[in-house]
Amino acid sequence: MLRLIETELKNSGVSYEYLDGQCTQAERENSVNHFQNDETCRVFLISLKAGGAGLNLTKADYVYIIDPWWNPAVENQAIDRCYRIGQEKHIIAYRMICKDTVEEKIVNIQTRKKQIATELISTDENVVKQLSQEDILDLFS
Repeated sequence: MLRLIETELKNSGVSYEYLDGQCTQAERENSVNHFQNDETCRVFLISLKAGGAGLNLTKADYVYIIDPWWNPAVENQAIDRCYRIGQEKHIIAYRMICKDTVEEKIVNIQTRKKQIATELISTDENVVKQLSQEDILDLFS
């Protein structure tokens, strides 16, 4: 998906940076420095896994999650790269999901798992009694 977006940015003449797991440490540092210091570069395409660690992007305004990850903590960690010391702006994060796609199914599974986890962790003694057979099967599927 990032490569498709990159193609459109190139065709539109938009200044951007790109970071994924194939980038070297030097490329990574150059991309981050360019994004942080060049006011004309306002787009940074970053894969979730490559962007989830070691980045401080205090110049970011918006975060768009295009391809969701099975583990929502990975997405949250990537978004947190913008909430670092030195950040002076309010960050807006969007999760963009196309209808009737695998990605939509991933988000639905994440939502169900979060709900079940919240119910299980709840202090309510009757929470297990409230789980349906389908909920229990979902835990183990």
